[in-house]
Amino acid sequence: MKLISKQAIGIFDSGVGGLTVASSIKYILPNENIIYFGDTAHLPYGDKSSESIKYYSKKIADFLLGNNCKIILIACNTASASAYKELKEYVDNKAVVINVIDPVVQHVIQNVKSLKVGVIGTKGTINSGTYEKKIKELNSKMVIKSLPTPLFVPMIEEGFIYDDISNAIIRSYLSKDNLKNIDTLILGCTHYPVIKNQIRKFYDFRVNIIDSSRIVANFVKKILHENNLVNTKTNPDYSFYVSDYTETFEKISEMFFEHKIHLKKMDLWK
Repeated sequence: MKLISKQAIGIFDSGVGGLTVASSIKYILPNENIIYFGDTAHLPYGDKSSESIKYYSKKIADFLLGNNCKIILIACNTASASAYKELKEYVDNKAVVINVIDPVVQHVIQNVKSLKVGVIGTKGTINSGTYEKKIKELNSKMVIKSLPTPLFVPMIEEGFIYDDISNAIIRSYLSKDNLKNIDTLILGCTHYPVIKNQIRKFYDFRVNIIDSSRIVANFVKKILHENNLVNTKTNPDYSFYVSDYTETFEKISEMFFEHKIHLKKMDLWK
């Protein structure tokens, strides 16, 4: 199937987290059409089985392909760890499938000089060991310290940010021995850039924080250029879908997409 530049970039996540990536894509690639799907009915993915995540991902991919997307971006670390390989085979040549883990790993290998690297993410992402395995394959000298931080996603989805509750949860997790003496911290979940400044403040700005959103957006730009798929036409269209509507999602979405958002509820599992 021949892809063309005017086709949209399809992005999906379990909730609002993938909008940190979508926002960066909007900034770096201002002419691209974007279709976003937040699978809020199954939020969070971090405590779901690998088989369930693969099933959800395939259903969402069918939806994005049905809307003529040239790229399907898995803007979720848990789904990237659990479903990327199967989804790439499933989609075949109907679209380019991109995950959010590989671009970050490449960035760390090419740009991070420290050898003590921490990774935080959902239970699914951390238990998969994907970041540690991929980084160690490329640089065996790096020491990777991983910690699941499962409360961060529901905390962010419920709007608990920049307050005493979120600061207490952040402090509780990041004070654990797992992350002692790290020089760099990978935010292994696309929700986490929302609380990046709070995390930086916890470390007194002494730890290098790796935010995947801009890294992944630049990787998408690279893939579009390599495949001659950059859209040069102006007045892009942005569409946002969720599997279950909540007012909190809409408010948070508008906050970090910096764009008026009209959510459409779409049940893909009828």
